[in-house]
Amino acid sequence: MSSVLHPAAPGQDPVNELARPSVRYRPISSHLAITPPVSVVIPAMNEAENLPYVFKTLPDWIHEVVLVDGNSTDRTVEVARDLWPGVTVVQQLGKGKGDALISGFAACTGDIIVMVDADGSADGQEIVSYVSALVSGADFAKGSRFANGGGTDDMTRVRRLGNRVLCAVVNAKFGARYTDLCYGYNAFWKHCLDEIALDCTGFEIETLMNIRVVKAGLRVQEVPSHEYLRIHGVSNLRAVRDGLRVLRVILEEKGVRRAARRRPAAIGVTTARGGVS
Repeated sequence: MSSVLHPAAPGQDPVNELARPSVRYRPISSHLAITPPVSVVIPAMNEAENLPYVFKTLPDWIHEVVLVDGNSTDRTVEVARDLWPGVTVVQQLGKGKGDALISGFAACTGDIIVMVDADGSADGQEIVSYVSALVSGADFAKGSRFANGGGTDDMTRVRRLGNRVLCAVVNAKFGARYTDLCYGYNAFWKHCLDEIALDCTGFEIETLMNIRVVKAGLRVQEVPSHEYLRIHGVSNLRAVRDGLRVLRVILEEKGVRRAARRRPAAIGVTTARGGVS
């Protein structure tokens, strides 16, 4: 696997000058190209109105988009196929964001996986920053709204306080140095999934990933990110309920040694591809 972010020489076209029979470079700009294929996973349930904003920001150099549909009753799947004809649609068999992401990860064919929410709160143009962190040596690129250069337009005082307290607990118990904990915009090399063995179904999935990458000794780099307001609809996140689930994950993980953790059984998914990329 090549993990290269390759600067083109002045005046070179990364498509023509860098392309070789054995290596496919994906141009990011006239001066930058990468070789690893990038998969973007988008869990969605009744997000038809938001998807146009989400897909509009996605860079055209990504390898694939995997949309995990949580049994939507609107036109979420149809809109996704109209916007990105080569989209891979995974019909979620279970419930919850964690279950949706695990199903989406299983369907990815790229070397790098990026997690993007379907509510319009994430800017797809930031993906280049995550990929840059990974090809520069990180195993896991963790988005942070509170790192220098990050920000949020969508956090109540209760959520901000809860995130700060839970982040401090994780840092203290696991030796991490996170500035943000409960944020879903992250990216990682696909092979990391073998090290973290995800096995939860709800919003606590992000916290579980953040803890297990540290416990696995993987290299983590925070990436400043700006969280925007949800454009349409209402979030399924409940601050108190989901905060307690996050706290339970933290306490459980502290008492579980990595070697003793059993891998979950494979999750069955049905995949339908719409159109031709």
